[in-house]
Amino acid sequence: MGRFFVGAAQRIIRGTPLYYVWVVFLLIMISIGIGAYVKQMRLGLIVTGMTSYVSWGLYIGNFTFLVGVAAAAVLLIIPAYLYDFGPIKDIVIIGEALAVSALLMCLMFVTADLGRPDRAWHLIPGLGILNLPRSMLGWDIVVLNGYLFLNLFIPGYILHKAYNEKPVNMNFILPFILLSIPWAVSIHTTTAFIYNGLAARPFWNASILAPRFLASAFCSGPALIILLFQLVRYYTKFHVKNEALFKIAEMISIAMAINLFLLGAEFFKELYSDTHHLSPLEYLYVGLQGKGRLVPWIWTAFTFNIIAFFIFLIPYTRKRFVTLNIGCVLIIIGIWIEKGMGLIIPGFIPATLGEVWEYAPTLIEVLVSIGIWSIGALTLTVILKVIIPIELGEFTRTTKIVA
Repeated sequence: MGRFFVGAAQRIIRGTPLYYVWVVFLLIMISIGIGAYVKQMRLGLIVTGMTSYVSWGLYIGNFTFLVGVAAAAVLLIIPAYLYDFGPIKDIVIIGEALAVSALLMCLMFVTADLGRPDRAWHLIPGLGILNLPRSMLGWDIVVLNGYLFLNLFIPGYILHKAYNEKPVNMNFILPFILLSIPWAVSIHTTTAFIYNGLAARPFWNASILAPRFLASAFCSGPALIILLFQLVRYYTKFHVKNEALFKIAEMISIAMAINLFLLGAEFFKELYSDTHHLSPLEYLYVGLQGKGRLVPWIWTAFTFNIIAFFIFLIPYTRKRFVTLNIGCVLIIIGIWIEKGMGLIIPGFIPATLGEVWEYAPTLIEVLVSIGIWSIGALTLTVILKVIIPIELGEFTRTTKIVA
């Protein structure tokens, strides 16, 4: 084991000049984020744009988006392990590495949103009370940490066998792989149920919220995976077949169609019934009481999603890397806006007495968020620096350690 850690450390600290520039850049962003978070801890959540009227903001928006990115790893697991689709099976571990990074960022964004993170010990079983099965927050903690364990254990076991040049015992690992599939669905479903359970927030009180979460997750997550695989293929010797990328793009087109259909169903329900519950949607898309800070954002997201849908729907455009990459970027931005600020903020508007209290993130929130995203990017970079040589057979127990 000591030999493995020495060899892994050598690969992490060695790289091209571009690698060092990337790592230093991330470390600078992380330092700035930590400084902003220290200020938030010292002065309290008053330094954020959140208030008693809009008590969730940029942090929870990022959390919701990243849960979807983590859940999207299941779109690689199913064709790779259940259908033995070779082109994706060769790269599935990198997708699971992205899921691990996303889950770590999820936990950090929730922590950043807490005014008193030192009281989080109340959620530790044995020390505190999770209040299961009643508490949806308790279930969210269980499914997030359980999915994190599965995404560490499954690739960890496979890589351990590859490092020791031994065959994988599929009879042992397959039950964990099968368990990870419904577990991936559960993490985003439970997140949706947290919003569903707040009956006083009609914007979230829709039975199709969980299916919409999953559909949008299976758009943005795989889009991010496609871009990541291209970077890995370009900067390393790791071979990613075009066939795998195009298959993922095909799955995105199906998920995007479902996502837009569910959005249309939500529009019909609210507009046709025309009750006072229409107010949050009205604020989001056209403004309410002369206030509409999110209107240009949501229409940008809507436009991006429609353009991206047609890019992925047409085989010619989704199989050309220029248009494919444009579509991926548009989907990531569009879903981030839609599932972030476009989902969280309107849920609090209007307030219980009908007032419209708008929210905008402060510089502190933006810097903390950039710091957390940088930690996630650095984590993913370090993981890839270790697992790719193992996958290529360049880093095994018989590999000579260079002094």
